[in-house]
Amino acid sequence: MNQRNTFQRTLTLDAVHALANHPTADDVYNYVHEKYPQISRTTVYRNLNKLCDSHDLARVKIFGSADRYDHNLHSHYHFICEKCGDVSDLDLPYMENINQMCYNIGGRQINAHQILFDGLCTSCLEKSK
Repeated sequence: MNQRNTFQRTLTLDAVHALANHPTADDVYNYVHEKYPQISRTTVYRNLNKLCDSHDLARVKIFGSADRYDHNLHSHYHFICEKCGDVSDLDLPYMENINQMCYNIGGRQINAHQILFDGLCTSCLEKSK
């Protein structure tokens, strides 16, 4: 691995940590590009993929929307606001037994699961009152 890729990968990882709001790839690119205008969108996207492949970041797949990136690597659930689109961690115990339950019901090997809750965040809920 050359020094340039290591530096660019570190910039990308640092951006996800700094943003800390489950950013999209575009959010990460904009953050890095503001500080290092010479970096390309392709480089940031490639490094996000490599960081997910190496388990330094987690990809949060959201149906009908851009993937988000998470620096919190502990098993947890997410909440998305239907109104503003904000994605946040949900403080709910992670239920490992769901994987085994799925195996018992359908005989499938489940290695992990993601559950995405949707509704209104506290800010949007307050605005709607």
